[in-house]
Amino acid sequence: MHIYFNPLDTACKNVIGGVRQGELIEFNVFCLKNGTPDAVISSEYVMKTPTIEACIAPERQAFLQLNRDRESMQSYPMEKTPFGWTISLAIHEIGLYFYSFHIENVGYIVCGGMEYGILRDHVANAFLLTVYDREYQTPDWFKGGVMYQIFPDRFCKKGTMPDIKGRVCREDWGGEPNFRPNEHGKVLNNDFFGGNFKGIQSKLPYLKKLGITTIYLNPIFKAASNHRYDTSDYMQIDPILGSEEEFSEFIKAAENQGIKVILDGVFNHTGDDSVYFNKYGNYPSVGAYQSKDSPYFSWYSFQEFPNRYSSWWGIDILPEINENSQEYQDFIFEKGGVLKKWLQFGIGGYRLDVADELPDFFLKKLRKSVKEDKPDAIIIGEVWEDASNKIAYSQRREYLQGFELDSVMNYPLKDGIIRYMQTENASELLQTLHALIDHYPKQTLDCLMNILGTHDTARILTVLGGISCQNKEEMASAWAYLDGTAKAQAIEKLKMAVVLQYTLPGVPCVYYGDENGMEGHIDPFCRRCFDWNTLNDPLISFYQSLGKIRKQYRDIFKDGAFEELSVQDGLFYFKRTKEEKEVYVFVNNSSKRYLLETCYHFKDCLTEVVYENEILVKPYSYGIFKKE
Repeated sequence: MHIYFNPLDTACKNVIGGVRQGELIEFNVFCLKNGTPDAVISSEYVMKTPTIEACIAPERQAFLQLNRDRESMQSYPMEKTPFGWTISLAIHEIGLYFYSFHIENVGYIVCGGMEYGILRDHVANAFLLTVYDREYQTPDWFKGGVMYQIFPDRFCKKGTMPDIKGRVCREDWGGEPNFRPNEHGKVLNNDFFGGNFKGIQSKLPYLKKLGITTIYLNPIFKAASNHRYDTSDYMQIDPILGSEEEFSEFIKAAENQGIKVILDGVFNHTGDDSVYFNKYGNYPSVGAYQSKDSPYFSWYSFQEFPNRYSSWWGIDILPEINENSQEYQDFIFEKGGVLKKWLQFGIGGYRLDVADELPDFFLKKLRKSVKEDKPDAIIIGEVWEDASNKIAYSQRREYLQGFELDSVMNYPLKDGIIRYMQTENASELLQTLHALIDHYPKQTLDCLMNILGTHDTARILTVLGGISCQNKEEMASAWAYLDGTAKAQAIEKLKMAVVLQYTLPGVPCVYYGDENGMEGHIDPFCRRCFDWNTLNDPLISFYQSLGKIRKQYRDIFKDGAFEELSVQDGLFYFKRTKEEKEVYVFVNNSSKRYLLETCYHFKDCLTEVVYENEILVKPYSYGIFKKE
């Protein structure tokens, strides 16, 4: 007996991934008496092969078990078919659902990780179903492109840096960022290297050549620290970066190169040295720390005024915002507020810092505010887990149901690719992909922010190089960086990882300098200055080639389907398809050789080599192929 149900097979579930509110869903469960090997069985195979004898379907009743999150299970009888059971229904209430199938006197068909259609005697590991608003759309302009993340203080500097009280001006571009605590035990992050808008603008031709279509900037608003996540004034650009006029000029110059810019929105906390909190009296305003009569007092939560207050992760220089404050909501959302002001400059949208810590009602108001001014603006949330079923602070989140986010940072894929590079086993990466494709709405999947590293993680080359450090003193030492041979080996691993990053569903995001082989452990070593005097031309050329491929086949990478062709040991072989167009991709992270048999002539998009009827896959290699 062989039971078959796979939610990623359209013959089993007619809609792949999340489903639109009110959309008709058809579930088909197949049951075969003469089981065929897993390598060849599929529901399409079954339906086209009537000689296969049906099994127990005529004898036993099957039921769809369906429940909305945290609600009771409902049981729906399924109709018998010659090859199993079927049921069609439409779900009109938006939310997260779980489902399984129960066959009388047989058991439950549930999700089994790498395998589907697992039989168990009780309900566990049910399939997940996201039902989203019927009007939910995500911006098309973003899909199929390439992102580039810039930490503004460290990318490129043009001109002189203004001297500002409390800031340490670094004239040694590329020097080691300060990381040691001061005499009070605090790391101030107040050393600035002076990267600015003029510097970024001067490198737009370089970014254009990389194939970049979107720049994501870490915070640009006035702040006391070089990372600027401790906002001092949401309405002012940090003076080291430039003026509003220079920002506007940069946005227009980027647009002329076909590049949109998205900003980091940090709305969960401010700095204590800010217009709004004003703990040190550096601003003429009356801050919340200074008086209960401050217009900003409702923004914060004090346990004992003024010195005991809620702060982000207990870091007292980052007083936490009370998002329930109507005054704060008006300041962020309303006409003349923060979101609308910067949208007027022509930015492409926002990336939301610590989205997990912004309540659902706040995210819904934020989306409404952004979309009513710019419907095609992108809203990307910082979420480190599967965003479809995330629980944060004991609350199930509603990020992808149509009223909050367009996209999230794809940390699950990042982790899956890195583990594959480290273990030489492709199966876990495939399982990660299956979950993302199954759980997310298709329009979200197509605009996921596919990262390999960010300002919050160690550099991808350092991770792949395998150097482990116990503390920041070790991270700063010379041996924490790769020598020539080790770096060359890590770069070959990096290329395999980047091929996956650029060709799997979603939008690849290059963390500035990764294309130049930058190294560094966690903050602040992953935030060093871009070394424009020493360029790794072969690696940069590799990234440029991938950018050209994405541009050439953008219609496929924009929203084409994903289908694995062979995943075994270290081989990960798949294709992306859109209507009659196809791109084939393989990565072989193993010492084995493989022969991929085809019925066509294929051209390697990276080398221009043409293969006839078969492709020889060498150890530790990769390829992107198009039919000739």
